[in-house]
Amino acid sequence: MSLKRLASKSSNSTVPIGIFGGTFDPVHFGHLRPALELLERLFLAEIRFIPCRCPPHRPLPVADPEQRLAMLQLGIAGESRFKVDDREFYRSGPSYMVDTLISLRAEKGQAPLCLILGTDAFLGLPKWYRWLELIELAHLLVIKRPGEILPQQGVLKDLLDERKISNPKQLKAQSIGCILPMETTQLGISATQIRVLLKAGQSVRYLLPDAVWNYIQTSGLYSSSVILEK
Repeated sequence: MSLKRLASKSSNSTVPIGIFGGTFDPVHFGHLRPALELLERLFLAEIRFIPCRCPPHRPLPVADPEQRLAMLQLGIAGESRFKVDDREFYRSGPSYMVDTLISLRAEKGQAPLCLILGTDAFLGLPKWYRWLELIELAHLLVIKRPGEILPQQGVLKDLLDERKISNPKQLKAQSIGCILPMETTQLGISATQIRVLLKAGQSVRYLLPDAVWNYIQTSGLYSSSVILEK
């Protein structure tokens, strides 16, 4: 598959759009199941999976952009409200989420955008580039494990005190600025775990969609000795 600029429009500009960034190296059910629950419970117009070209805070992905794009396309097949957005592949330098949201905001006008973050990512927000601008460009959906406690002190606690909501309807009432913590089904699956298993010659079936597993087998991805070093 050759890279080409992908574009899709939501069917209703007043309905919130989910934004799910990550390396997706590879995409797996730990990404897809929580995304589906958010889509249905929050009545999102769509969720855009935005693969990161050059992550600022972690090593470069093992799979190249075309491979990760292909796996994402295979992984979301059958769910029309899941979209792949490859805009970060066409931007040089580190892939900062603030730049991605600025470009989305320019396209979508005042449509509500909802940036999806796991708790670990939310806790690390103060280390992100221009992180305080994120909530001026989108809402934040913080995906919690059952019973997990959000920050009780510091800048994130202050931010939660100011911006936290409990009613999802507020995501539609305004286009930016809210933080909505959500509990979803948490599957103990990670891309690192999948690569470890593949390096050991073990099956990763049932950790990710069969179509993605078949692609990995056919292309010989993640089988070299370097996959844990990258």
